[in-house]
Amino acid sequence: MATTPEEVWSLLRELTQSQQETDRRMKDTDHQIRELGKQIGGLGEKFGSSTEGLALPSMENILRTRFGMEVVSPSVRVTKDGRHLEIDVLSYANGPINAAYVVEVKSHAREESIAQMKALLTRFRQFFPEHGDKRLYGILAAVDLSAELRERALREGFYVARIHDQVFELDVPADFQPIAY
Repeated sequence: MATTPEEVWSLLRELTQSQQETDRRMKDTDHQIRELGKQIGGLGEKFGSSTEGLALPSMENILRTRFGMEVVSPSVRVTKDGRHLEIDVLSYANGPINAAYVVEVKSHAREESIAQMKALLTRFRQFFPEHGDKRLYGILAAVDLSAELRERALREGFYVARIHDQVFELDVPADFQPIAY
């Protein structure tokens, strides 16, 4: 134990230097954690984009052949009055078909995916008044989707598409009746 004032001051200086070094290391660690978070977020976005890219050819085929859609647009982003809406795939047809389909693509569908789909469909006409007279349907396309979540999506009136042999296919019962929003 320090007994002289010089020894006490020496110990205080060492303690102060040690605390400053600890503070510097904590700041470095915080910076590294923030950078790692950004990198992980970027990977998530890339994975989501690759899933959307994987789904597009299959979904375009389904939308054109099964539903008679004339226009299929991937990655539609709209800003109106400071509000934003992003749709993975938007498809529509005029004339006798007069319908629009909003496709939400998920690598791993979760409970909030259904709420997100409902919100997209509910807000759709605010952003696209030119499609106000069309019947509007939702399709939840997912690589990973539990049986329970599939059933819930179907009960909500959404089509469900799942991947099979690297191709998305509709996964709905023969008697499925979608709900038009």
